[in-house]
Amino acid sequence: MEVSSEQSGEFISENPQIPAELGHADSSSEGMKKYAGIGKSRVAVGSKSYPASAPVRKRVGPRNVVSTLGAKKLGLTNSSSGSTTSVSIARANSSGGLLEKPLISDGRAKTSMNSSVRKKGSISSVAESARSFPELKRGSMSLSPTKPSVRACISGTRKSVPASPMGPSLRKSIASDMSRLKVSIKSSVNATSPVSSSSSREVASSLDSSCSSSTRRTIPKNSSSSTWSPSISSSLRAGPSSKISTLSGRRKGPTPETRDSHSIVLPHVEVKASDDVRLDLRGHRVRNLNASGLKLSSNLEFVYLRDNLLSTLGGVEILTRVKVLDLSFNEFKGPGFEPLENCIVLQQLYLAGNQITSMASLPHLPNLEFLSVAQNKLKTLAMASQPRLQVLAASKNRISTLKGFPYLPVLEHLRLEENPILKMPHLEAASILLVGSTLKKFNDRDLSREELAIAKRYPAHTALCVRDGWEFSRPEHAAESTSRFLVEQWKDHLPPNFHLKEASIDQPLEEDSCCCHFTFIQDSAMSIDQPLTLKYQWFLGERALSNFVPIPDATNKIYWPKHEDIKKFLKVECIPILGETQYPPIYAISSPVLPGSGIPKVVGLEVQGELVEGSLIRGCAEVAWCGGTPGKGVASWLRRKWNSSPVVIAGAEGEEYLPTIDDVGSSLVFMYTPVTEEGIKGDPHYKYTDFVKAAPPSVSNVQIIGDFVEGSTIKGVGHYFGGREGPSRFEWLRENKDAGDFLLVSAGTSEYTLTKEDIGQRLAFVYIPINFEGQEGNSSSAVSAVVKQAPPKVTNVKIVGDLRENSKVTVTGIVTGGNEGSSRVQWFKSCSSAFDGESSLEALSTSKIAKVFRIPLGAVGCHIVAKFTPMTPDGVFGEPAYVISDRAVETLPPSLNFLSITGDYIEGGMLTASYGYVGGHEGKSIYNWYLHEVETDFGSLIPEVSGLLQYRASKDAIGKFISFQCTPVRDDGIVGTPRICTGKERVRPGSPRLLSLQIVGVAVEGTSLSVEKNYWGGEEGDSVYRWFRTSSDGAQSEIRDATTASYMLSFDDIGFFISVSCEPIRSDWARGPIVLSEQVGPISPGRPMCCSLKFIGSMIEGQRLSFNAVYSGGEQGDCIYGWFRVTNCGVKEKISNLEFLDLTLADVGACIELVYTPIGKDGSKGNLKSIVSDVISPAEPKGMDLWIPDCCEDREVAPKKTYLGGQEGIGEYIWYRTKNKLEGSALLNIPNSFEDIVICGTEPTYKPSLQDVGAYLALCWVPIRADGKRGEPLTSISSSPVSPAPPIVSNVHVKLLSTGIYSGEGEYFGGHEGESLFSWYRENKEGAVELIDTADSKTYKVSDHDYNCHLLFGYMPIRSDSVVGELRLSDPTDIILPELPIVEVLALTGKAVEGDILTAVEVIPKSETQQQVWSKYIKDIKYQWFRSSEIGDRCSYEYDPLPAQCSCSYKVHLEDIGCRLKCECIVTDVFERSAEAVFVETTPVLPGIPRIDKLEIEGRGFHTNLYAVRGIYSGGKEGKSRIQWLRSMVGSPDLISIPEETGRMYEANVDDVGYRLVAIYTPVREDGVEGQPISASTESITVEPDILREVKQKLDLGSVKFEVLCDKDRTSKKIPAVGSLERRILEINRKRVKVVKPASKTSFPSTEIRGSYTPPFHVELFRNDQHRLRIVVDSENEADLMVQSRHLRDVIVVVIRGFAQRFNSTSLNSLLKIET
Repeated sequence: MEVSSEQSGEFISENPQIPAELGHADSSSEGMKKYAGIGKSRVAVGSKSYPASAPVRKRVGPRNVVSTLGAKKLGLTNSSSGSTTSVSIARANSSGGLLEKPLISDGRAKTSMNSSVRKKGSISSVAESARSFPELKRGSMSLSPTKPSVRACISGTRKSVPASPMGPSLRKSIASDMSRLKVSIKSSVNATSPVSSSSSREVASSLDSSCSSSTRRTIPKNSSSSTWSPSISSSLRAGPSSKISTLSGRRKGPTPETRDSHSIVLPHVEVKASDDVRLDLRGHRVRNLNASGLKLSSNLEFVYLRDNLLSTLGGVEILTRVKVLDLSFNEFKGPGFEPLENCIVLQQLYLAGNQITSMASLPHLPNLEFLSVAQNKLKTLAMASQPRLQVLAASKNRISTLKGFPYLPVLEHLRLEENPILKMPHLEAASILLVGSTLKKFNDRDLSREELAIAKRYPAHTALCVRDGWEFSRPEHAAESTSRFLVEQWKDHLPPNFHLKEASIDQPLEEDSCCCHFTFIQDSAMSIDQPLTLKYQWFLGERALSNFVPIPDATNKIYWPKHEDIKKFLKVECIPILGETQYPPIYAISSPVLPGSGIPKVVGLEVQGELVEGSLIRGCAEVAWCGGTPGKGVASWLRRKWNSSPVVIAGAEGEEYLPTIDDVGSSLVFMYTPVTEEGIKGDPHYKYTDFVKAAPPSVSNVQIIGDFVEGSTIKGVGHYFGGREGPSRFEWLRENKDAGDFLLVSAGTSEYTLTKEDIGQRLAFVYIPINFEGQEGNSSSAVSAVVKQAPPKVTNVKIVGDLRENSKVTVTGIVTGGNEGSSRVQWFKSCSSAFDGESSLEALSTSKIAKVFRIPLGAVGCHIVAKFTPMTPDGVFGEPAYVISDRAVETLPPSLNFLSITGDYIEGGMLTASYGYVGGHEGKSIYNWYLHEVETDFGSLIPEVSGLLQYRASKDAIGKFISFQCTPVRDDGIVGTPRICTGKERVRPGSPRLLSLQIVGVAVEGTSLSVEKNYWGGEEGDSVYRWFRTSSDGAQSEIRDATTASYMLSFDDIGFFISVSCEPIRSDWARGPIVLSEQVGPISPGRPMCCSLKFIGSMIEGQRLSFNAVYSGGEQGDCIYGWFRVTNCGVKEKISNLEFLDLTLADVGACIELVYTPIGKDGSKGNLKSIVSDVISPAEPKGMDLWIPDCCEDREVAPKKTYLGGQEGIGEYIWYRTKNKLEGSALLNIPNSFEDIVICGTEPTYKPSLQDVGAYLALCWVPIRADGKRGEPLTSISSSPVSPAPPIVSNVHVKLLSTGIYSGEGEYFGGHEGESLFSWYRENKEGAVELIDTADSKTYKVSDHDYNCHLLFGYMPIRSDSVVGELRLSDPTDIILPELPIVEVLALTGKAVEGDILTAVEVIPKSETQQQVWSKYIKDIKYQWFRSSEIGDRCSYEYDPLPAQCSCSYKVHLEDIGCRLKCECIVTDVFERSAEAVFVETTPVLPGIPRIDKLEIEGRGFHTNLYAVRGIYSGGKEGKSRIQWLRSMVGSPDLISIPEETGRMYEANVDDVGYRLVAIYTPVREDGVEGQPISASTESITVEPDILREVKQKLDLGSVKFEVLCDKDRTSKKIPAVGSLERRILEINRKRVKVVKPASKTSFPSTEIRGSYTPPFHVELFRNDQHRLRIVVDSENEADLMVQSRHLRDVIVVVIRGFAQRFNSTSLNSLLKIET
């Protein structure tokens, strides 16, 4: 196999001849593999060098698939030439167990397959042996000959493969080849079971000579690795008739690689190559590469020198372009690989099967992707770093350490089978740490989840320690062990007398502080004057073993990881410096940088500005956004007075704040909460300022407010500024007209009441500001108007008070016009808030002097109106003033105006609550009573009196306070505020007394009598009891010492009556009356009893116990006795109720308890009595009985035996197998017999096997007690021979042999198996099971009917004697599904240019299977468009999805310019499965040609309007586009340019009347590229309607005059100044226009300019001055005029043009729409 040149883009192909005689080799002796390395061309999307329908297949297959490899058919037809060629066949590989077959690697999804190409009309078969092969984690494909099926394993992240650049000649070659080549390909991959030990090497088989040449394959340049592994052909190329010798090679035994059923994918190389780049000398016994016959040249790219006698690499340096170099099975010993340094394009290197001891001399090979050093004598893997190595096969070596492991940044497969290092625990975890996240397989297996988890538990620097020789240990010890290892390495380079204690880095997070920790400990015995300083430098690397790059300016102890640092490792080098001596650096490595939490943090906060009242300050925050998008934080200001908490300042929510007077003397707090654009908030931070200072005192806006009428009070006000205002001074001065000055009339107050002396005078108010500290500012004053005398009048009438029911309101007003007398007030109510005259009011009171009024209930819901009639003391009434309340009267909330409790606070006393309710009509108010230990506690509710107004004090209330709570409730359900009233004193207890007294108990001797009483009167104390005994004749005597509430009846009480007396005593020693109870009796005798109880018998297992009991208590009846077993742990168990007890094994070690219950003749029972024995001892061990039941195969036999003699221990059992049934002495002497007797077991039970069927089983049992004492042996034999077990089958399951082929398996048991029956079933989704006809073998091939169903395998076992067992079914298989739909390539139609439409087109495979899948089973195709988030010339881009862009087409927008677009396609079949996502990328989007669409002019109608040009620009970013405004006469094609009008806005004027406005828009891109100019126009401009009406009126008059201003200086083209203008009269009539200078005191009117309307008469306007116009009569006579407004100017111009219309080409009447 050959390698395609990725760098040059050339196509290289070859047609090696395969020996025809090997095509039918016997596969039983040696394993054989075939591979047709035929693929279709893969061409970059967007290239025009291939047809759109040419399919490109992306091959993805299932994991862990074992395929049966049988005879395959292979053929290829070339429709153009008909030439034939051979196809290379894979042979046995001993280099790391890898098959030599073409494999594809693109860096993202690796595929592996064997293909058989079927030729139409000519078929040749190749028999292949079974051989297993490895598989990549990314997936392998397994196909059957007839039913190909692909199961894809899709990785989490897929990226497209960019197209490789091709020259013109290359594209032409591809196009010509593809046009004439038509190939039909069917693919299949088969793997078989392991081969025998004698057939480990594979023999290459040839193909029929009629095979056509294979198609060429093009690999994209940016794929990660593109090489093919070498194939085996004959010695040198020969013609079809050449005689080919068989291949030579060494036979190898089976290896773990050949037994594994996975396949490793080799990097892809081109299938064919010409002779000038290929050299194959396999098996030619070559000894020296410098031999003249080798013909080594620098053009060679594929060199195969395996199976030779080479021992040195001298001469290989000439191979500067070699890509595949196979040196396996030679005599290399190494080192000596330096000559390979010139092979810089080498991609695959095979060194397996040599004697190499070291790879340290292997140079740095920048393109090496595959390296096999298996079956050598390597002890380590130390070598130079290989940046692109993906597969490293080092099986069957002597590797015992990972020391010196190289940096392999893209390694995916590592094989170390059959090496001593496999004994190292967690070797896989160590490999994961050394390689990193790229490692996918270890020893040809997917990485173990357990090992991945273990690898994560090791410190980040573990890989460096392992590389440096650290002995790999368990993860729980790794942290301490690696630290010791590093310290041991550094100890000789540290500053003297210092020890390193810690070197670590915190867990780094995105945009969050990450601190490193390097702690040194100084030797306490030494004193060093010079301080130890540390110098830091941070580095960044992809993984722990990578080459770390220093981070610029990261030289502090803390580093803030950036967004681009995520998933990378940080490294800190710490350089200790002692004095002027700088020591070697030590380091620490972090774990990968994790994405930030997205929660921002405040790093720094400060307040800028002067802290003075009225001076603007600003808060500035430094924020770490921790991965979030920077947003606008939330800022607020708080005020903190001295020795108090901060208070939020209302309205101060920005970063800027203006301190006010409230802030003077306080400290300000700036609070800032960072918020990202996503809305995530961080923790708030605060910044306290110093205290704010006050500004100097000042006052502004001083004025006098109030009516300047006699009797009115006026007030001087002003806006004070400058801290807290102190005792500012105020002065009032009255005007002295005689002296012309002001005299002081009042001081010290800002208000002043006008008196009679003030009438006719003015008052001045002087404000002298003084702050709180006494500082005085500049004064300011104001002067009032002249004071007038006013009649009685009331102003500022107000209703003051709460507008609620039953509330008092007051009317106030200011009466002027003398002193107020007895003014009258009358109150009304109104339904409206607007005053509509007194007639609409309803009186609530009569007119009276009182100004206070209580609102009645009837005014609720209405507005209150007060009529205030002012009156002077002399009885003069003024005009009444009305005032209406601003809102309606509201009902008072329910409330209580009083609440009280009456009654006697004594136990049993009745307490009554009373209250007064206000607030509408009362509803069901809530009443609750509470008890309080103290008056201030919350109290406990008395639930039984809730809702009642009365409460009788109970015993619980004694000594407590009683409170009553009333919650007022209005009838509409509104609840008022509850009110509580607490009693004045605590509840006193009542007098102690007994309400009842009686004796409780049975009047029988030996029982206890007790007193039952009902006490009342507070807390009971120690009441006094006395018991009395009364005889039958009535004699009563007190019982001595019976003074408690209970009494035990004795023998002396029999026949007497018993009574008791009680004197109640309260707890405070208050006594009550003595009460005597009723008598009980007479007392009867007691119950029977047992006086003594003893055991009779021995306490030994097997003995019988009895007892002897002595009874008393009357005549004895049938007494009751019970036997109980009492264990040593106290557990008691009843075992018998007989008069005796036989001791058993269960009693051994326990005690026996006898419980005796005495019963009298009359049936009365006495008290129980019990005795307990000593511990029961065991008897001597003895086997009483032994019997063996009927025996059956595989059924456990448990002998039936009886044992006596204590706790049985582990006895001795010996099972014998004998053909004859033994009896008598032969059975007893069976241990000494040797003829036809076999010992088959030594356990208590025995399970007969197939060997025991038909024989007898005998058992010899030696009983042994638990303490080890042995008894006499006992022997027994089965009554019948062992019978066979019924036939059964277990572990029935289905195994996948290859794609679409399943095998049913099961484990048979039950004698010898006969012809068992097999069947297959199909189970659908509903669970229905259907028998598959004709499926009666162990293997089954899937059909179309099986799709979307489960398969079950049925196994019915049949014994050799025709006994049929039960049918067993396997578990259902996974759902049988066809091959996943595959999109070989996704192409785009259209150009990546702004405004163009891109359409995604799928190219599907031409295989029969895929064609059937796409025609039958496709359900949906989903698309998603993406845009790259970064613009630049980079190798990789991050794409963001475009919302709502889910169709196959996409129109390129402006925002896409400079970005790359990507379309992702996901195909879903009818079985709800989604194929692997395919995608295609565009080149950076280019801007389109600048153009403007939908250009229009906004604004229409009149000459005074503003017009704007609007349009939609496209074609990149708009630059300085050009706009020109023009005029166009209606009906005329001529355009008149408007000078200096090039903006987007245009303000029309009178000159535009009658014209269409035209705007020409020339789009210009920012880079200067111009587009096609586009124009738009308006309708004809007409005169504004107001001006039109005025013009019509003046034209109808025929003669009008206007007052204007004219420049005194007649110099033309001079802008008139204000001082040079004079008044003129402009006279206009139908014949002429005249400018007249009006008459003055010294002159008569004079005409300055006169002229008719004949040309060249015209009127000019000035665009920069809307008040000017120029009337030009001729070249000698013109006048510059000024008017007051644009309106007047427009009227003058239109009137003049109206009179002069007969000289115009267009009638102004038609423009003005004036009827002539």
